[in-house]
Amino acid sequence: MLSLWIGEEHLSLSDQDGREGKLVFDIQEELKKLPARPGVYIMHDEKDTIIYVGKAVSLRNRVRQYFQTSRNKGAKIESMVTHIARFEYIVTDSELEALVLECNLIKEHRPKYNTMLKDDKSYPFIKVTVNEAFPRVLFARRMKKDKAKYFGPYTSAGAVKDVIELVQKLYHIRTCNRNLPRDIGKERPCLFYHIHQCHGPCQGKVSQDEYRSQIQGALKFLNGDSDDIFRELEEKMLLASEELRFEDAMEYRDLCNSIRKIKERQKITSYGEEDKDVIAMAMEETDAVVQVFFIREGKLIGRDHFYLKVAQGDSRAQVLSSFLKQFYAGTPFIPREVMLQDEIEDGVIIQEWLTQRRGQRVYLRVPKKGTKEKLVELAAENAWMVLSKDKERIKREEGRTIGAVKEIESWIGLKGVQRIEAYDISNISGFESVGSMVVYEKGKPKRSDYRKFKIKWVQGPNDYASMEEVLTRRFTHESDKEYDSFALLPDLIMMDGGRGQVNVALKVLENLNLQIPVCGMVKDDHHRTRGLYYRNQEIPIDTSSEGFRLITRIQDEAHRFAIEFHRSLRSKEQVHSVLDEIPGIGPARRKALMRKFKSLEAVRDASLEELIQTEAMNERSARQVYEFFHAIGKLGDEGS
Repeated sequence: MLSLWIGEEHLSLSDQDGREGKLVFDIQEELKKLPARPGVYIMHDEKDTIIYVGKAVSLRNRVRQYFQTSRNKGAKIESMVTHIARFEYIVTDSELEALVLECNLIKEHRPKYNTMLKDDKSYPFIKVTVNEAFPRVLFARRMKKDKAKYFGPYTSAGAVKDVIELVQKLYHIRTCNRNLPRDIGKERPCLFYHIHQCHGPCQGKVSQDEYRSQIQGALKFLNGDSDDIFRELEEKMLLASEELRFEDAMEYRDLCNSIRKIKERQKITSYGEEDKDVIAMAMEETDAVVQVFFIREGKLIGRDHFYLKVAQGDSRAQVLSSFLKQFYAGTPFIPREVMLQDEIEDGVIIQEWLTQRRGQRVYLRVPKKGTKEKLVELAAENAWMVLSKDKERIKREEGRTIGAVKEIESWIGLKGVQRIEAYDISNISGFESVGSMVVYEKGKPKRSDYRKFKIKWVQGPNDYASMEEVLTRRFTHESDKEYDSFALLPDLIMMDGGRGQVNVALKVLENLNLQIPVCGMVKDDHHRTRGLYYRNQEIPIDTSSEGFRLITRIQDEAHRFAIEFHRSLRSKEQVHSVLDEIPGIGPARRKALMRKFKSLEAVRDASLEELIQTEAMNERSARQVYEFFHAIGKLGDEGS
């Protein structure tokens, strides 16, 4: 059994949160109490965020190494140690058990100082539920111990869906999730029964033995034996053509073509000797790309690449080791052999872990000659190609974002602009005014920090007064702990307008004793941005520059966000007012109608039968809604 220890305090995992913040942690004192046993150690910063997870044969020796000043730890470790506020550890019975736990904790917490796999994906399988009385053929992301039969893994979800659709057509496999035979005859058959793609086991139209025969055909097909069904379809196609049933002939022809396409790319999950993964890596500074070739039964069935963020100072052996642990922790299929470009850290224990997961012996090998070495070299070449393209893409993206911010900084004479906030007011058609706040960090929108404001203090359309209210509310809450979203102050405020809007912002900031640079986005007579207003002067900008394009994006985004909020309020108001005019439609029925139909237009267009079938509605209330809309004609005419 695993135990979590924090110094002398022995806590269960479920107790940890409840005790958080109540312990005074003396690192040097707690280092003396570390056990000389295998386990996992977890480093926390001052905010109690987990910043690193590692495993150790001896917790005492490993954890103490981090705090020994005489050791050459490298840049990553030096940086991490300065942020450690406390540590905890989990004692295990073996190094292998520690490795498994380390993988799970890294996957769950994604610590800052661990080398992280960016693309945490699982590969799709085809699942045949042979454990059911009337089996189904399903899409699955994980292999479970549920007595079902799995085929795969596939590298393409689209390929899996194509195979499933074809198998269902060829063998008339049910697609429903009804519990059979318990639910036979309880509901009407679905569309697939009526178009003759399912034999209707839900209606008792096919016996369990007959249906099992269909499933055996499907299993045979998924095992790669499609010759019999292909010949049968060809014969049906020729017969249909001779009998001038050309539509049927075309359908059989299409099925034959589908079989041809799928035949080469499907492979049953096999633990045969020819199952291999070939893994190579390209690494440059803090970025790495790992290329994986999937070889099943001697055939290369697919490949995929993965991006990793490399912690400063990590070696190739450490990065590749970290990749293997994260990749195979989330992949249900483990091949017999994993061919690697380089030797890895903890190779012996990782091989033992993979063997345990597979249930049969797994070999980690670094080939030095022959075909296997050429395969690894090919994977490495592909990894470098991907990394090179990614570097080019990142460079272009940085020009669009960080580079654009630097251009804006140069125009107005600022430095260190990380966070930009922009504001806009919308008050269309005299409807109540709203304000929007959009946030850009390092030149990219940070939508989680966007905020919208309903104007409360200002009566009628008044952009300046409304903007003053929005900014006052936003910056008044800056120091209020209940408003965490406002805790970060911007490095630059951009106003959608010139001198007038800038002066409003400066007035609010002065009243609140805040010093934040403010500039206005000045437009020409055609409502296009022509310059920036900053410190009482208009600054011309290069309209072909990335900085100009970023300003335009920020301006458009603030306007879009305000308009969408405004539109949603008007839509809610319209729904509320129109439905409330109908006798017998109170809040419960109004909510039920909108929950089912989503929009007022859909309610208007609904048939009487659809309205009657709506939750909380009866025939009388449904008829009142139906007659109301058909009496008033178009929604737009009445709503105006």
